[in-house]
Amino acid sequence: MKFNTKTIHAGLKPDEATGAVMTPIYQTSTYAQDAVGKHKGYEYSRTLNPTRHTLEKNIAALENCKYGACFGSGLAAIDCVMKMLNPGDEVITTSDLYGGTYRLFTTIFEKYGIKFHFVGMSDVSEMEPFINEKTKMIWVETPTNPMMNVIDIAACSKIAKANSILLAVDNTFATPYLQTPIDLGADMVMHSATKYLGGHSDVVMGALTTNDEALAKEMYRIQNSSGAITSPMDSFLVLRGIKTLHLRMQRHCENGERIARFLKEHPKVDQVFWPGFEDHPNHEIAKRQMRGFGGMISFSLVGNQLEDALKLVENLKVFYLAESLGGVESLAGHPVSMTHAAIPKEEREKTGIVDSLIRLSVGIEDVDDLIEDLNNALK
Repeated sequence: MKFNTKTIHAGLKPDEATGAVMTPIYQTSTYAQDAVGKHKGYEYSRTLNPTRHTLEKNIAALENCKYGACFGSGLAAIDCVMKMLNPGDEVITTSDLYGGTYRLFTTIFEKYGIKFHFVGMSDVSEMEPFINEKTKMIWVETPTNPMMNVIDIAACSKIAKANSILLAVDNTFATPYLQTPIDLGADMVMHSATKYLGGHSDVVMGALTTNDEALAKEMYRIQNSSGAITSPMDSFLVLRGIKTLHLRMQRHCENGERIARFLKEHPKVDQVFWPGFEDHPNHEIAKRQMRGFGGMISFSLVGNQLEDALKLVENLKVFYLAESLGGVESLAGHPVSMTHAAIPKEEREKTGIVDSLIRLSVGIEDVDDLIEDLNNALK
């Protein structure tokens, strides 16, 4: 089954009771049993719910995986992965990643004895000096948030397998429409399904997928034990959103390219970070492992003045100034004061997150309206 068909049919079937084409919202906490231990596969909705179960199978299929699990948020999904580790274990991760992930690693899991190494992974060889017998996981985010660096997943996998290390990939920005990390050697894939998978800015959710049976058992054990699951209603909303994922991503990519090229030529824009440019340092990796360059763009302003960036985002009319990304509507954010405020200034600036940096999530509106909006705000 090809991707466009998978979005609509994978893991789904008409409801057996009524023939309903859309998966019903099973808004129930518990299930009647014929006898102790004799039931229809469902006992309690924290453990398994039919609506959520259908979504988990659907997302797993999109990532070419056998197993999937959904959580109350993207961070809850990452939390599940980190709970697979033990005190004393070490994790190598990119120095350029979502501020919430950084906060989870440094303020929660470091307290429990897990050590994190934040390394620039544009050249994967930079992680090799940090590998030792305590290294248990490589956590990759690609493209990175917000600097749009692209990390070579296959090269990371080669290093991970040579050292018996797990490789987990945050695939939120690319989605399985643009890349499937499992096919490139990853052990686990994570999504903030809040973003492109849901696609309509009306739900908060996270997801994990894997082909490894032992990892899957641990994933389900933690999901059930910690209870950070998503609701049946939210599961329904993301199932609905995924049905148009391929159509939306096509437009996100088309609009993203037009806007990236417009910004690159604008005299008030300093740098534009988008992996589709031939002079992007990771362009060849992006061409090799992705099927398009996405709708996420970051750019900085000439002079790098904080007040210029704040004034610009406040004067946008079609782009909304808002947290999050991946919805049908275009959003603009200021990482220094919004998504990445949890990262110390000196750490932010090492990775290029400067005061004037603006991150765009390009939506599916008419691209001419989006360009006009940006042009007016830049004036």
